[in-house]
Amino acid sequence: MSSGTIFTPFKEEELMPLEEKLEVVRREPKFSIGVPKETCLEERRTCLTPDAVQVLVQHGHEVIIESEAGSGSFFTDQQYADAGARITSDPKEAFGQNLVMKINPPTFDEIDFLKPNAHLISALQINLRDASYFLKLAEKKINAIAFEFISDEYSQLPLVRLIGEIAGTASVLYASELLALSNGNMLGGVTGVRPAEVVIIGAGIVGEFAVKAALGLGASVKVFDNSLSKLRRLHMMIDGRVPTSIIDPKELSKSIRRADVLIAALPEASRVPVVTEDMVLKMKKGSVIIDVTVDYGNLVETTEITTLTDPYFIKHDVIHCGLPNLTSRIPRTTSKAISNFFLSYLLGYDKEGSIENIFMHKSEMKQSLYMYKGRHTKKIICDRFGLPYHDINLLLF
Repeated sequence: MSSGTIFTPFKEEELMPLEEKLEVVRREPKFSIGVPKETCLEERRTCLTPDAVQVLVQHGHEVIIESEAGSGSFFTDQQYADAGARITSDPKEAFGQNLVMKINPPTFDEIDFLKPNAHLISALQINLRDASYFLKLAEKKINAIAFEFISDEYSQLPLVRLIGEIAGTASVLYASELLALSNGNMLGGVTGVRPAEVVIIGAGIVGEFAVKAALGLGASVKVFDNSLSKLRRLHMMIDGRVPTSIIDPKELSKSIRRADVLIAALPEASRVPVVTEDMVLKMKKGSVIIDVTVDYGNLVETTEITTLTDPYFIKHDVIHCGLPNLTSRIPRTTSKAISNFFLSYLLGYDKEGSIENIFMHKSEMKQSLYMYKGRHTKKIICDRFGLPYHDINLLLF
């Protein structure tokens, strides 16, 4: 060793192996959720119950509830406050959060209250919208999810099914009330008295649960649908206890003439009435028509949209109910079901790290987006209203 070389010994800690540094996923701060009061169609349902709010607050999220937003479902402001929500009397504050949850879509004027790049979850009700509505949402660069488009890993529509189950049961229960009101008859028979005859058009989810409710009350039921596979499925589920038929005008007219109750639950027949006014003219006096899918278009030619204040009208001596939000007649049960459904997705935020990651990693949520940062991402909407279409898969990656 030369006299000019300086020896520096290694320190022991410099020779020790270092811990491997793992990449840490950057998480967004907890987000705020706004639940405004519903202002359309006399809506009584709400998206979040106090129990759901309590869970979300415990997970660190902030929930802002507009005063009386839950009153239609019999939830008080005090219950929400006790659960940890902040109550506001200003709708602009409820609409001005990271995530806004509504039953009905915001009105044209309420869109102004949304902040840019906010996330919106609501029903869409496409038949009540126009192109200008989507263009105004796009100006705010909104990320919008529609109830109607949320699917699961089996490509089913779980929330549509959930509300359909309630609607099917509710339609028969309400028909039973109206039948007693119109001619004093009970839906189910008793010893020595024949049961009422119920005709159900549609063997989907709404029709299925309407059949179950009608059978449970003791009625005589017949089901019509143009889908053999749906009729076969329903026939197997109820052990062949109900006669079924393809929608043949002659056979349908004959059955409707004898019916005490007609439940219309066939959304596919959106523009051509299946039940004509002539068929209605031949129905029994005091019989009842419940058009569950009236918001898709008139399945029954004489049906009109009604409200919760005036839920039915009489035409040709037949009671007609055309409530587009029939499940609002039982708002507490429906609100609990909707709230439980969305709570599972909102809690997924803690696993995914951000709202964006939920969209990217959960295909069922990704496909439910009809607008992403102001860009139109649902082809069915773009084709209908002449809007530019953007593939959501290309926008997210």
